[in-house]
Amino acid sequence: MKKNLIGAAVAALAASFATAASAQSSVTLYGVVDAGLTFVNNVINDNPNNGNQKASFRGLTSGNLQESRWGLRGSEDLGGGMKAIFVLENGFSLNNGKANEDGTLFGRQAYVGMSSDYGTVTLGRQYDGVVDYLGPLSAAGTWGGTYFGHVAANDNLNSNFSIANSIKYQSANYSGFSFSGLYGFSNKAGAFADNRAYSFGAGYANGPLKIGAAYMQANGVNSHTNGNGAVIGDAAPQMLGLDDIDGSLRQRTFGAGASYAYDAMVFGAVWTQTRFDNGRRGDYSNVFNNYEVNGRYFVTPALALGAAYTYTTGKISDFGLTSSTLKWHQFGLQADYALSKRTDFHIETVAQIGSGGNDNFTPLAAIANSNGAFGPSSSSRQVLVNTGIRHRF
Repeated sequence: MKKNLIGAAVAALAASFATAASAQSSVTLYGVVDAGLTFVNNVINDNPNNGNQKASFRGLTSGNLQESRWGLRGSEDLGGGMKAIFVLENGFSLNNGKANEDGTLFGRQAYVGMSSDYGTVTLGRQYDGVVDYLGPLSAAGTWGGTYFGHVAANDNLNSNFSIANSIKYQSANYSGFSFSGLYGFSNKAGAFADNRAYSFGAGYANGPLKIGAAYMQANGVNSHTNGNGAVIGDAAPQMLGLDDIDGSLRQRTFGAGASYAYDAMVFGAVWTQTRFDNGRRGDYSNVFNNYEVNGRYFVTPALALGAAYTYTTGKISDFGLTSSTLKWHQFGLQADYALSKRTDFHIETVAQIGSGGNDNFTPLAAIANSNGAFGPSSSSRQVLVNTGIRHRF
C-alpha cells in the first residue's frame, strides 16, 4: 500500500514538472486560406503579335482579402520576464500551391528574437513601421485587404514586401504609446548602403482612438541580386516604368493617420507620400501623395459593410520631361458576412479613374494586387469585382 502511495506521488510530481515545462514554451501553427472569383476590365494584354491591347480578366484568384499563408509562431519563457520568440511565415497561391514572394519559402516573415518588459528585439525578414503603424489605419491593412491598396500599391500599406537582413526594435506599450525602429543591412561587401533599408514608426491607442506615423526608406528597389531586394507592388513597375530601371532606385514612404471607433462604426483617415528617385540614370523621379478616408459599419455582429475613398496625386519626371500633376480617384465598397469566428464570405468592388498628364504621359489606372493576378489598366480606368471565401486557422 505504501509503495503504491509513493508511486502515485512520484507520478503526480513528474506530471506537474511536465506541465510546467510545457507551459514555458509553445509553438503555434496558424494561417489564412483565401480564394474567390475576380473580374477586372481594361487589363493590358501583352501579346507579342498584336502589341498591348486591353482585355478583361476573369478567373480564380488567391489572396483577395489577405494573402493565403501558413506560419509557425513560437515562444519560450526564459524567466525574469524574458522570452525567446520566433516567427516563420510563408505566402502561397491557393490556386496552384506555389510559394509567393519569388518562390521564397518564408518570404513574408522569418525572424527570431527576445522580448521583455522593455520591448522586443528581432532579427531576420520582417515588416517595417509603415506596415505596422499606418496599415492598421487604412482599409488595405485591415478589412479591405489586397485590392483596397493605393494606386499600384505604391506605399505598401497592404504589406506587399518585407525587409530582409533586418534588425528591429519594438517598444513595450507605455500607457497606449509605442514605437519601433528597423534597419536592414545590404549584406554586400564593399557596398554597405547599396541595398540597405531603414524605418521607424510610432503610435498611440487609447480606447476607440488610434493614431500612427511612420517612415520607411529602401535603397535598391527592384534589385533581386542581393540584400533586401525591396520591391513595390506587382502593377507599379510596369505603370511607372520602373521595370526598365536598374536596381539603384530609392523608395521613401512616410505618412500619418488616425482611426476612431464609435458604437458599431469605425472611421479612418490616412495620408502617405511615396518618392522614387536616385537611380543611376539620374533623371527619373516620381512622387505620390495618397489621401484616404474609410469607414466600416456592423449592421449585425455577422454582417459588416465597408467603404473607402482615396485621392492620389503623382508627378513623374523622366528623361528630363516633367508631366503635369496626375490624379487618381479610387472608390471601394465591400460586404463581408461571417459564418463563424474563422470563416467569412465577401463581395467587393473597386473602381479607379486617372486624369491629368500631357502628351508625354497619360496616367494609367492600376488597382493594387499583391497576389499578382492581373496587370495595370490599358487606359485611365479600371474596375474590379471580387467575391470569395476566407478561412483563418
